[in-house]
Amino acid sequence: MSEIADVLSAIESLARRGERMALATIVAVRGSTYRRPGARLLVPEHGDLVGNISGGCLEGDVADVAKVVMVKGEPRIVSFDLTADDEAVWGWGLGCNGAIEVFVEPADKAAEVAGALRAALEEERPISVVTVLASTAPGVERGNRILVRPDGGTEGTLGDPALDRAATGAALELLAAERSEVRTLPATAGEARAFVEVLEPPHRLVVCGAGHDAIPLVRSGAALGWRVVVVDDRKELLTQERFPEAHGFVYVDHPGKVAEEAPLDARTSVVVMTHNFLRDKEYLRSLLRTPVPYLGMLGPRARTERLLQELAEEGVEVTEADRARIFGPAGLDIGSEGPEEIAHAIVAEIVAVRRRRPAGFLRERPGPIHERAPVG
Repeated sequence: MSEIADVLSAIESLARRGERMALATIVAVRGSTYRRPGARLLVPEHGDLVGNISGGCLEGDVADVAKVVMVKGEPRIVSFDLTADDEAVWGWGLGCNGAIEVFVEPADKAAEVAGALRAALEEERPISVVTVLASTAPGVERGNRILVRPDGGTEGTLGDPALDRAATGAALELLAAERSEVRTLPATAGEARAFVEVLEPPHRLVVCGAGHDAIPLVRSGAALGWRVVVVDDRKELLTQERFPEAHGFVYVDHPGKVAEEAPLDARTSVVVMTHNFLRDKEYLRSLLRTPVPYLGMLGPRARTERLLQELAEEGVEVTEADRARIFGPAGLDIGSEGPEEIAHAIVAEIVAVRRRRPAGFLRERPGPIHERAPVG
């Protein structure tokens, strides 16, 4: 389960039991920080914290603020600026020299939409949630939320029709851009500063081949919160006992049917690893008809080239765009040995492709580690 799913599930569970809690969400960052906007920390009145906003450096301070928020019942924004001097950095132990803005609120309003957000993630539907951070508009309170779906449908209200329209427009824009940011939005009278957050469904990894070396790849993908689906034409290998971390299984009576049987779209990565040349060729033949942006092929480069050559000789068109999304041999060049290391190299390569990054050493990167979103 992903971190956001853990937090949403905990909110629902605590709400059902009538327990008090506060939710802290990073809404803006500046400079180098451990977590990005959207990272959450749920602070129950009793029990363990759920989530993470700083890798353990600020959780105690934020939890103290959360306890005050629970008692007073009023949201507040707290800022941690670690850019001023070395003493501040050493004092908090961040070692990042950045600043974060955290919205801390009683979790009552968050509980009202937690179920809808969790359902969207489980049903693999992107969704945006717009949360009011500050307002000069009458009737618009901090913590008010509206949910916006990609089709323009909404759930809830920020408390003002003009503000709802502005929020919907901003949410649709950022859903298309796949990013979250703080925006200042106009209302009928006054305006509101709001966190427009885009929640993407978990990434999907489809593993074609249920051999022994697929087990650590499934485990590595699932550890990142991905939905991992295992495909094979050997039904006896598609079991939860063999792949306890797998989200699902797809049996195909012929590898050439994978495009019809497996969930394959633009947010799916595929790794073909049957170790059988003819099986792999049929999987690849079928996968070339899909929009998946990453096609990982196990085995040496010469083997992948031979697969592509034979497919071309059989009349399958392999475009330059197709070649650009085929990664064979799959995985980053980190000197991997054995199934576990190879699995990590493949998962890291998929992350790099998804983030459109070259996967070099961070010490050689000329700019900031993370892309910078504007702060409204």
